[in-house]
Amino acid sequence: MEREWLFSLIPLTIGAVFLSFGVYGVRRTSALRRTGVTAEGRIVRHDVRRDDEGATLYHPVAAWTTRDGRECEYSSRFGRGFVGGGFGVGTSVMVQYDPEDPRRFAIQGWDIAAIDMLFTVLGSVITAGTLVVLLVRLLAL
Repeated sequence: MEREWLFSLIPLTIGAVFLSFGVYGVRRTSALRRTGVTAEGRIVRHDVRRDDEGATLYHPVAAWTTRDGRECEYSSRFGRGFVGGGFGVGTSVMVQYDPEDPRRFAIQGWDIAAIDMLFTVLGSVITAGTLVVLLVRLLAL
């Protein structure tokens, strides 16, 4: 086999990164569903961030009080290019959080588990496809 097989490492790496990101998100969502506690919170502001291409993303910051009385205020890990009507500043939202680590939370209706599943499926397809191509090339020698 010539050196061309080295180029297969590019999609293999991309697939592994997508798969890792997706599995992490799916596991996090699953853990929140199993052991998470629900609280009523409110959106206090939006963290505005720019991505590499210059697009503006809005990450809502939710504030709530845990069952043991701690005040929490954290930014969502998901950002969107616009703020929908139900997530403006001052809006009441339901928050599901990990009682042991409230930084691990999800704003119901904003955080979408489908994105994690998309990354998992896409990463699996890219990784598996690249491995199949590598095996076929290896066996065809």
